[in-house]
Amino acid sequence: MDLSFTPEEQKFREEVRAWVKDNLPQEISHKVHNALELTRDDLQGWAKILGKKGWLGYGWPKEFGGPGWTAVQRHLFEEETALAGAPRIIPFGPVMVAPVIMAFGNAEQQKRFLPGIASGEVWWSQGYSEPGSGSDLASVKTKAERKGDKYIVNGQKTWTTLGQHGDWMFNLVRTSNEGKPQTGISFLLLDMKSPGVTVRPIKLIDGGHEVNEVFFDNVEVPAENLIGEENKGWTYAKHLLSHERTNIADVNRAKRELERLKRIARSEGVYDDMRFRDEIAKLEVDIVALEMMVLRVLSAATSGKNSLDVAGLLKIRGSEIQQRYAELMMLAGGPYSLPLIREAMEAGWQGNFPGGNPALAPLASTFFNMRKTTIYGGSNEVQRNIVAQTVLG
Repeated sequence: MDLSFTPEEQKFREEVRAWVKDNLPQEISHKVHNALELTRDDLQGWAKILGKKGWLGYGWPKEFGGPGWTAVQRHLFEEETALAGAPRIIPFGPVMVAPVIMAFGNAEQQKRFLPGIASGEVWWSQGYSEPGSGSDLASVKTKAERKGDKYIVNGQKTWTTLGQHGDWMFNLVRTSNEGKPQTGISFLLLDMKSPGVTVRPIKLIDGGHEVNEVFFDNVEVPAENLIGEENKGWTYAKHLLSHERTNIADVNRAKRELERLKRIARSEGVYDDMRFRDEIAKLEVDIVALEMMVLRVLSAATSGKNSLDVAGLLKIRGSEIQQRYAELMMLAGGPYSLPLIREAMEAGWQGNFPGGNPALAPLASTFFNMRKTTIYGGSNEVQRNIVAQTVLG
């Protein structure tokens, strides 16, 4: 197993780095490096810049309009954009639903939906979790009843991330109650501007509006928006979740946030505390180990060998690392981690003391927000069971 990069791959890295430097807006990079809130215009603006270059669907094969990069090239692209301070690509369109449409959609659906995803023009949302149906997705109750050439959808989704911006939503819906719960689920694409769709915000502890409840009241969805076969949606959902859980690991963002942690520790005078330095060192070792795990998977894919199904393991370690660096940042900031006056933060104020430190965004709210990472995308407890069954035997 060779985990070093070839000269060609290093050249590719340099090309990506140069392009990102020339095209990533500085105001967006500043927000990312200092954990300031990103607007829809920030997120979609960067998506459109990537889309114009043909890089928003950076993991897509050439036959669907992607660059056809290798697994290593995709990793290098993710690393360079993260370290430069680019926002994470909102995954619901290009990373999650697009591979499902490519693998299981018909030619007409691919022609209809993929271009808008690739360009960044169409914002997609995920309709999976429901009240009482989170990690146990097989228990979804949102019902889609076939009537002629359309489905009538009734039910509710919750924790819909950035659903307030959504143009379209990919939905797990129940089309049958016969047999095992998994056998009665279908995968449906739904226009969120349809009559009967209601999006209600769930306000978070910091006052932010990141997640939502979405209600469906007799929403009409054309039957042509069904992906694949009716009652086969569980198969398509599993295909999508493997992409989501690998994406959640987000080792490259962890590397960037590690450097931010060091900046905060230095500015607050705790970097010279050997016990605190020990905690930073342990975190850095775990980030390197996570990166090595990712590179092992990439190496196996490049050599044509079968790699272990470690999507769940990547999700477990990646999410735990995100919680740890958020906690250490808050500890480093001490009392300056606590203040949150949203209007003041939006005006550029950082910290509550003269010459406030620009690295000190509202760290406590970030810490609380990060508690979700071990729950969404399949809770870590469930993922450990899956790893035990599929990897350990």
